[in-house]
Amino acid sequence: MTRWHESPTRRHAPPPSEESLIVADSPTVYDIVVLGGGSGGYATALRATELGLSVALVEAGKLGGTCLHNGCIPTKALLHAAEVADSTRESEKFGVKASLEGIDMAGVNSYKDGVIGRLYKGLQGLVKAHGVTFVEGYGKLVAQDTVEVDGQRYQGRHVVLATGSYSRTLPGLEIGGRVITSDGALELDHVPSSAIVLGGGVIGSEFASVWKSFGVDVTIIEALPNLVPNEEPVISKAFERAYRKRGIAFSTGVRFQGVTQDDDGVHVTLEDGKTFDADLLLVSVGRGPRTEGLGYEEQGVTLDRGFVTTNERLHTGVGNIYAVGDIVPGLQLAHRGFAQGIFVAEEIAGLSPAPIIESGIPRVTYSEPEVASVGLTEAAAKKEHGDDAVETLEYNLGGNGKSQILGTAGFVKLVRQKDGPVLGVHMIGSRVGELIAEGQLVVNWDAYPEDVASLVHAHPTQNEALGEAFMALAGKPLHAHN
Repeated sequence: MTRWHESPTRRHAPPPSEESLIVADSPTVYDIVVLGGGSGGYATALRATELGLSVALVEAGKLGGTCLHNGCIPTKALLHAAEVADSTRESEKFGVKASLEGIDMAGVNSYKDGVIGRLYKGLQGLVKAHGVTFVEGYGKLVAQDTVEVDGQRYQGRHVVLATGSYSRTLPGLEIGGRVITSDGALELDHVPSSAIVLGGGVIGSEFASVWKSFGVDVTIIEALPNLVPNEEPVISKAFERAYRKRGIAFSTGVRFQGVTQDDDGVHVTLEDGKTFDADLLLVSVGRGPRTEGLGYEEQGVTLDRGFVTTNERLHTGVGNIYAVGDIVPGLQLAHRGFAQGIFVAEEIAGLSPAPIIESGIPRVTYSEPEVASVGLTEAAAKKEHGDDAVETLEYNLGGNGKSQILGTAGFVKLVRQKDGPVLGVHMIGSRVGELIAEGQLVVNWDAYPEDVASLVHAHPTQNEALGEAFMALAGKPLHAHN
């Protein structure tokens, strides 16, 4: 019997053959040169060195990239501070007398920066301990096997492109002054009295959640028909109800037309003529691939609207060049880039890892309430398997003890193939992002509801809601599920 720690993808690969390595006296020749030190890039580097390969990791900014310094970590720190503010504001309903005196943004930023600093220091230590050559500077692909940094060339038998993404804007919408992106929002030293958020996807919804908890008058403008538009429609509708209840205003289905700014604030106009005024405008219309001016096309790498096209094994089709993370079309998530980095390192080392299935990657919006999902939506499942071959079930968190204790509403929606495996798990409610781990195991292991229904879930936990939902889908509900 093979133990988990003996699985092929966890073993150290045999040393590469002599023919597979570049042999040179120069220290600037490596098995892999990685361009970009974010989640995808550093994961490639760490896993590759574990497998006995030499790696140079090139990063123009700070090791850890957007996720650590300008994305996942700082925004979630703000969201936790927002949760503390809400808990304080609502403490009396739990029998605790407390008062919220206000938000000290200097203190919030100090807390946020402290979290980033500790993680940054730890990551620097990891890279050093693994023997990765870290090259700080702006790198450019100057040959199919060479990256140049400040006149110094680093040659690799393989090159991995991992240059990440940037905050996009709309044509004609200039960033500056009171018009900011998420980068500017993370650096605010004050709490605005009001804000307009352009874009109701993950980033926009999270900042709207933070600001509302901080006492800001928030309005979201989303051109698509729903907030968090990539989620199950029933989840999006529940999300909108929750935001409406929190007092977060939003406009959906009408596109942005223009903005002006003056000493009084920003003035936003929509295509239907409606106008909105606020202290500032946050532009959160998605992230673009950071590929311009890096030499990719000159070396034959194909770009599609700026994204690097690859096959399912993340190879670009050019030389020994791979690409990972936000520059590869698909979900722009740090954990996707991290998984792709590990995959590419193992692919180069000859371990032949299984391709990463995009729909099997968990997705979370860390707002209040949270939204978490993995696998196919009902519509996607019906498109793939046929209308009559799919069934769904919703389980309300109102029947869950821990959710009652936390005072959260929401539900779990399961999508399955009739008489077959679970195809999708979709949730809304406080802290449901912590539940998606079980959901992604169920979906990625093609588990049947009957398989999960027999598992014992600890009581009282929100995790029980998943157990109850699977029991109901397996035909043996103990509590009402709709």
